[in-house]
Amino acid sequence: MKRSKRKNCTALFAAAAVMLAAIPGMQAFASSGAQPAGGTLAEAADGTYTSTTQGFGGDIIAEVTIENGVMTDVKVTGDSETPELGAVAVAELPEKMLAAQSVEVDGMSGATISSNAIKLAVASALAEAGVEMEVSAESAASLAEQTAEKTEETLDVDIVVIGAGGAGMTAAITAKQAGKDVLVLEKMPYVGGNTTKATGGMNAAETHYQKEQNIEDTVEQFVEDTMEGGHQINNRELVTTLAENSADAIDWLDSIGAPLPKVSFSGGATNARIHAPEDGSGVGTYLVEAFKKELENQGVSLLLETKATELILENGRAAGVKAESATTDYTIHAKAVILATGGFGANEDMYTSYRPDLKGTVTTNAPGATGDGVVMAEAAGAALVDMKEIQLHPTVEQNTSIMVTESVRGDGAILVNQSGRRFVNEMETRDVVSAAELEQDGAYAYIIFDQRLRDNLKAIEKYADAGIVTEAKDVSELAEQLGMDAAVLQETMDNWNKAVAEQKDEEFGRDTGMDHDLSSAPYYAIRIAPGIHHTMGGVRIDTDTEVLTEEGNAIAGLFAAGEVTGGVHGGNRIGGNAVADIVVFGRIAGQNASAYVDAQK
Repeated sequence: MKRSKRKNCTALFAAAAVMLAAIPGMQAFASSGAQPAGGTLAEAADGTYTSTTQGFGGDIIAEVTIENGVMTDVKVTGDSETPELGAVAVAELPEKMLAAQSVEVDGMSGATISSNAIKLAVASALAEAGVEMEVSAESAASLAEQTAEKTEETLDVDIVVIGAGGAGMTAAITAKQAGKDVLVLEKMPYVGGNTTKATGGMNAAETHYQKEQNIEDTVEQFVEDTMEGGHQINNRELVTTLAENSADAIDWLDSIGAPLPKVSFSGGATNARIHAPEDGSGVGTYLVEAFKKELENQGVSLLLETKATELILENGRAAGVKAESATTDYTIHAKAVILATGGFGANEDMYTSYRPDLKGTVTTNAPGATGDGVVMAEAAGAALVDMKEIQLHPTVEQNTSIMVTESVRGDGAILVNQSGRRFVNEMETRDVVSAAELEQDGAYAYIIFDQRLRDNLKAIEKYADAGIVTEAKDVSELAEQLGMDAAVLQETMDNWNKAVAEQKDEEFGRDTGMDHDLSSAPYYAIRIAPGIHHTMGGVRIDTDTEVLTEEGNAIAGLFAAGEVTGGVHGGNRIGGNAVADIVVFGRIAGQNASAYVDAQK
């Protein structure tokens, strides 16, 4: 990777000194690295003091109230901070400061810039009161780096990948394996994107794991299940490509140390097809760790907290991207560009522009899923497809936005309403189950499972740790805790266990995820309702992952993979197909971008 710079950065601590010197009462800290000049809280006059500083996304405003020598209230506003990261720091740090009566408290992991900005804003407000309050040099220096005059830098690479989620990392690894100089840009301070949210597994047909477990499945059935689940509006050619390459993708994951040997059912699948880690842990974090390790092993260049802002086109061809970090404006020249920026399920303004009815709905999406790639691609002439097709996941805990993996139902759990009765075939497609839940009293339901299922699925421990699981020694106690009629819930459980024993669900026709009954106490429940989970629409691509215009022509040198694309999932995505999408099409994008680069030589 070739670099060139046009401006020199100010030395980091010198920048901190310049910034802090501009804050009243902080000059001594700026020069000594110790603490601001002034008195203590005990000596401060009662009143409310306000200060503003620059955070990750915009202004951080701190309002501190002092009464009788004590901080009695700390209010912080940071409307532009990243949801689930900086915004959480804005909500949580003031309480920590009040409890500690100090500015220097632990920040939030993954939101360093926001945390440090909050600390300095509060310290500045206290300085207005003449209060001496220590702020570490590390916090000051970190924020100074954010606010220092930016460097302009030009880079030259073979391939630039925008987005370090599952598709982006897969594409980058594949291109690097093909011998290309690859740079990955990621706007968040960590890799993974929405892939970290995946909990179930990866759909694949005719795999060696299925054969070893005597599971019969075909590529053709995979295609038909996906088309039916997507209401037949999917692009059949893309779906066929997904299915035909899925077994090879499983083999590739084996080769990088990420085997998925546990095979089970997911909603909408005719056969056991969803592949997961052996211990039942969430597939997303498992794969992200493997991808991250492989990126490091391959020596792929990665720029975190660096947001792509514009695609560079030359004579109608993709020739790079413009990007920015807190300290640097980048112009990146590349022979090929791969878009892997994910969907837009964390951007309420964007998804409500297509679906106003979804306003106020909780989302399971990672905070970086804001549709940046869709916007950039459209500006470069790309066509969009299926933008109104936005999926609700039926099992989302509403207070935490934690998604309960489909594997819970796939391993035998049931759904009941507040009356304690089942109301749907739990293994139907996500849109069907979500719609059924919304028809229940209160528009919510409970997912019920037992100790055997918990022992068999590691992902459940995360839900227990989050405090969203209700536990009871028997069905009667569970009903009492959930406010249900114990006799009704017991009848529901008895009917379900009878259906499993006879392998016939008379009530709703469920015929998958029935290998085990629910008879092993203690019993558990999680209250759930639908939440925004996946945006099926996005950039139009062909089976080579080339980005297409409205006229159906490929934009030379521009490729895309993962949730940023549309057409694969149609009107509804089947559980397990997102991971298949990122691995299969991520590999294709990496392969074809590499071939395109070779053809330009």
